[in-house]
Amino acid sequence: MLFEYKAYDSLGAKNEGQIEAQSKQEALLAVEKLGLFALEIKEVSERSNSLFQSNKISLSDLEFLTAELSLLLESGVRIDKGIDIIRRTKAKPALAKLLSDLNQKIKKGSNLSAACREHPDVFDELYCNLIELGEASGKLSDVFADLAKDLKFKRDLRSKIIGSLTYPSVIFFVCILSIFFIFNVIIPKMASMFEGADDLPWYTKFMLDTSAWMVNYQGWLIVGGIAFIGAIHFAAKTTKFQNWWQSVCLKLPVISKAIITIERIRFNSGLAMMIKAGVPIDKALGLSAGNIKNLTLKREMEIAKQKVKRGSLLAPTLKQTSIYPAFYVSLLEVGEESGNLERVFDEIANRSRADFESWTQKMTTLLEPLMILFMGGFVGGVVVIMLLSMVSMNDIGI
Repeated sequence: MLFEYKAYDSLGAKNEGQIEAQSKQEALLAVEKLGLFALEIKEVSERSNSLFQSNKISLSDLEFLTAELSLLLESGVRIDKGIDIIRRTKAKPALAKLLSDLNQKIKKGSNLSAACREHPDVFDELYCNLIELGEASGKLSDVFADLAKDLKFKRDLRSKIIGSLTYPSVIFFVCILSIFFIFNVIIPKMASMFEGADDLPWYTKFMLDTSAWMVNYQGWLIVGGIAFIGAIHFAAKTTKFQNWWQSVCLKLPVISKAIITIERIRFNSGLAMMIKAGVPIDKALGLSAGNIKNLTLKREMEIAKQKVKRGSLLAPTLKQTSIYPAFYVSLLEVGEESGNLERVFDEIANRSRADFESWTQKMTTLLEPLMILFMGGFVGGVVVIMLLSMVSMNDIGI
């Protein structure tokens, strides 16, 4: 069980942290062994924390853990001691539980890479392989520093993607609410004005018929919308749907450029770390391909890995993939001839980051006015139709 404690040291300074024990009494004794005077000890309830905190390890948690381990190892702290220090800080219960499990396995004689491999939902194959290489070379601190840098970029990348989609999504949601409000409240109240009228304009009939249909069938419309979203969510978990959707995205003019740029960043950043750690190029290609999320592009990289393994040159082989346009292939040729591939892969990743940031800024700047124009055009169109309908009624009356 995990306990949180508040205590004071011999000089009266306040200390807070977490400690693992079988009971509250055992936790109290453990705190006293630290030379502290316990003020409060309480069990961390995973049930109560689940309402406010996720029980999964997030990308931010993993980046925090990796950066802290790099700093502690650089300072000369042993890996098991470093994990225990992080666990005793204000880490959330899910992360504290993971660190406790890693620490127990290390104390039983297992190395860190093997312990991490038992948590594939948190540590991917690239992460574990780099740790294993760091353990073998004695440069584990440098490996964690590179991993922390890569994870920080992934976190920033995800934040930028979410941020760029948030405002258009809010506008779209408001637009949908406006549609329901207009056709369920405003137009039904005005429908009585047109009762018994003959020769109504086509746009007035269309507006009234659409409103009547939504009022009569809006329950089925909502149920159908929820069922459609549920079906898409279920289908998105199947490999067949993922292959189809990802291949479609690669054919869309604007979206495909962003996807390829993101995958180029993921692939080259991982590849640069693997080459720096001394991994052979064919194995590094296979491990770095695990960073690629798009299955079509991932399949291309698997083919490229097999060709390089059979003796093909790197630059011509990667030129046949969608990730490397002509400019980056020329950089690869220079790196292959000079033997400085690590620098080239890192340069490609950095240039691609700049390209994606520029693309994100342009798309965000373009999407905001387009969504406002769409919403204003729709709501304004309905208002114009209502005004024209009222004018036509006056013409009919005259």
